[in-house]
Amino acid sequence: MAVSSFTPSRGRVPAQELDFESLKRLIHGKLVEKLDLTRLGELQGDTLRREIRLVVEHLCDTENPALNRSERERLIEEVLDETFGYGPLEILLKETGISDIMINGPKNVFIEKNGRIQKSEVTFRDNAHLMQILDRIVSRMGRRCDETSPMVDARLPDGSRVNAIIPPLALDGPSLTIRRFGSKPLGLEDLLKFGAFTPEMALLLEGAIKARLNIVISGGTGSGKTTLLNTLSGFIQNDQRVITIEDAAELQLQQEHVLRLETRPANIEGKGRITATDLVKNALRMRPDRIIIGECRGAESLDMLQAMNTGHEGSMTTIHANTPRDAMSRLETMIAMGGVELPIRALRQQFAAAVDLIIQVQRLQGGPRCMTHVTEVLNMEQDQVVMQDIFLYKQDRLDENGRAVGHFETTGIRPSFMNRLEGAGIKLPSNLFAARILGRWPQRLQHFCWFLCGIFWRSKILHQP
Repeated sequence: MAVSSFTPSRGRVPAQELDFESLKRLIHGKLVEKLDLTRLGELQGDTLRREIRLVVEHLCDTENPALNRSERERLIEEVLDETFGYGPLEILLKETGISDIMINGPKNVFIEKNGRIQKSEVTFRDNAHLMQILDRIVSRMGRRCDETSPMVDARLPDGSRVNAIIPPLALDGPSLTIRRFGSKPLGLEDLLKFGAFTPEMALLLEGAIKARLNIVISGGTGSGKTTLLNTLSGFIQNDQRVITIEDAAELQLQQEHVLRLETRPANIEGKGRITATDLVKNALRMRPDRIIIGECRGAESLDMLQAMNTGHEGSMTTIHANTPRDAMSRLETMIAMGGVELPIRALRQQFAAAVDLIIQVQRLQGGPRCMTHVTEVLNMEQDQVVMQDIFLYKQDRLDENGRAVGHFETTGIRPSFMNRLEGAGIKLPSNLFAARILGRWPQRLQHFCWFLCGIFWRSKILHQP
């Protein structure tokens, strides 16, 4: 047993007279007092949780035997969550369908579920309780969040991204924003089912990645950039060395040969900071086949473009922008803000030579996310970068629930990079780019027919090692 023998306390308010929260704090306090720290290291995982659960059950029965079965089980689980997990957050982390958790101080917790933001009944006791949970999250990553460093990015074990900001910057108490990804990333079939894009678009993107085109995924906050990048990375051949660079690791690549790098903030003395730029430069010395930057935010954008131009084709990144052309402008701005003094024309030449495809994603009204543009980057004409749209999404209306409804269409333009796909042994259907509206026939029939066609194309035409 990982705890010493228990002796009821004297001189306190009887547990039967305490409310649920007070009783939970009392039992949790007694549990902490009685933990035998010298024995905890001998037990791990489920074994440790089972041992502690037995002790909590004993404490519940001793302190308040009048609890009914449901109250007793709830009390036990919440005490265990406080001991092993993230306290009140655990109930939200276990619930499926929640994509974002937004904590605006201890008493205001909001969630996004099925594309809609709603207030949760979950609360924290006070600012100190919320800070305790925050410290537990960031300390496991070797980071800190205090008055000297009041902002931090972190991640949960399941890959969910955490951003926190605390007083004095946050006026109403510690604020946490958690972007849920889950332990199992969404796959191609999931995104097709949700209508994020069509099978025709998926065929082109699969071919583009296997032919090692350089791709930028552009979109606003919460539009699904990282989810799409995860999904598309599944098309990367298993025999290639992939290096990922992120501020807080979110990508969940499934290949065998993946090396994950993560930036590091400065320590309490202001030293030891490792930026994305440092990691990109180092990655170039590590014999990568592809480099994937989770998000371009600063001067590393130029290093990424140079890497794409110097033999690391097939690299990918994401960027915050509202349109494909805005994505190019954002890269120009970030490179300039990073202190790099290059003429605009030279930057645009770098961009046009490095990037082959821009995928624009957007969160539409009512919550649905979809791919709104698949745009090819062609070349420079005078001082402008020439682009052409291959696939587009157009919104038609709002349904009775206020959700956007629209359709995908092809522009009738055959991409100029098709010769690169064919050179890599990838041949797409000749009518794939014929101008038309996609998905007008019944969805089940469409998916079934494309499934059959996909089997044929993959086995006969798109076969890659």
